[in-house]
Amino acid sequence: MRFALSEDQRDFGAALDSLLASSDPVPVARAWAAGDTAPGLKLWSRLAELGVSALVVPESAGGTGAGPVELVVAFEQLGRHAVPGPWVESAAYLPTLLTDNSLLQRLAEGAVATVAVAPHTPYALDAGAASLVLAVTGADVRTGSIGEPVRSVDRTRHLFPVEPGRVVDVSHAAGPAFDLAALATAAQLLGCGERLLADSVAYVKQRRQFGREIGSYQAIKHRLADVRIALDFARPLLWGAAVGSPGSSELRARDVSAAKVACADAAYLASRAALQVHGAVGYTQELDLSLWITKVRALVGAWGTPAFHRARVLDSLVSTNEVG
Repeated sequence: MRFALSEDQRDFGAALDSLLASSDPVPVARAWAAGDTAPGLKLWSRLAELGVSALVVPESAGGTGAGPVELVVAFEQLGRHAVPGPWVESAAYLPTLLTDNSLLQRLAEGAVATVAVAPHTPYALDAGAASLVLAVTGADVRTGSIGEPVRSVDRTRHLFPVEPGRVVDVSHAAGPAFDLAALATAAQLLGCGERLLADSVAYVKQRRQFGREIGSYQAIKHRLADVRIALDFARPLLWGAAVGSPGSSELRARDVSAAKVACADAAYLASRAALQVHGAVGYTQELDLSLWITKVRALVGAWGTPAFHRARVLDSLVSTNEVG
C-alpha cells in the first residue's frame, strides 16, 4: 500500500509551516520556558484560528472532524518548530475522550486544556497556563486542582500534579484517546527529528576543521545518512497508524505503538547525531538546538514509554500468531 498525503493535506501542512516560521517560535519557546506564557498563548490562538485545535473535535461540537491524518500533519509541524504548550492534551486526547458538547466546543474554539492520566501521564502538562485542568480516574473525567510544578528535562514542559475534583464527564473512549495522544506525540517526535537533521546538515556544511568542511568527512556523512534512513523508515509507520487509527481494535493499538517506537528511536538518533556533530557548543542551553534535543528526550517517554509500546507490539504479534 502506498501512503501519500492529499493536496489539501499538503497545503495544510505548508500553511502551518509558513505560519510558524513567520512567528519566530524559538523566542516563544524560550519565553515559555522562563514562565512568560503570553507569546505562546498568542501563537496558540493563531494556530487555533487555522483549525489545529478543532481537527478531531466532532462537527456537531464545532470541530472540523478532519481526522488523525490531518492531526499527524499538524503535529509534525508543531514538533519541527518546537511549539510549546499542552497541544497533545488539548487537540488529540481530550477531544477523543470527552462526550460533553460544551467542553468539546471550548476545545474547538482554542481553549488551552491539559489532563493528568495515570499511569502513563501522571502530571498535567503546563497546567499553570491552562484554562481547563482535568484528571482522568477510570471512566470519570474530573476537574483538577494543581500542586507545585515538577521539573522536566525539557525546560518548556512544566509538569503539575493534579488533585481530582468533581466529575464533569464520563467516557469509555480511554483506549482510542490514549492511542491518538501517542500518535500525536510520535508525529511531534518525527518533526523534531527532521528539524535536528536539517540543522545538523546546515552546520556541517559551514563548520570547517583542518581546512575543509566537516561535512566532507565520510564519518559525518554516514552518521547523518543513518538519521535520514531512520526518519524515512518511521514516516510510513506514522502515516499507516494514522490511516488505521479510527477503529478501536488491537491492530490499531499495535500500529500506533509501532509508530511511536519508530519515531522515538529516529528522533533520539537525530538528537544524538546533532549533539555529536555540533561538538561542545551542542551542550549549551544558549544554542537553539538544545530546544529540540531536550524536547525529544522528554517526548520519548511521553504517553507511554518505549518499553510499554514495544510490549504492546509484541503482545499483538504473539496473540495474532496464536490465533493463526
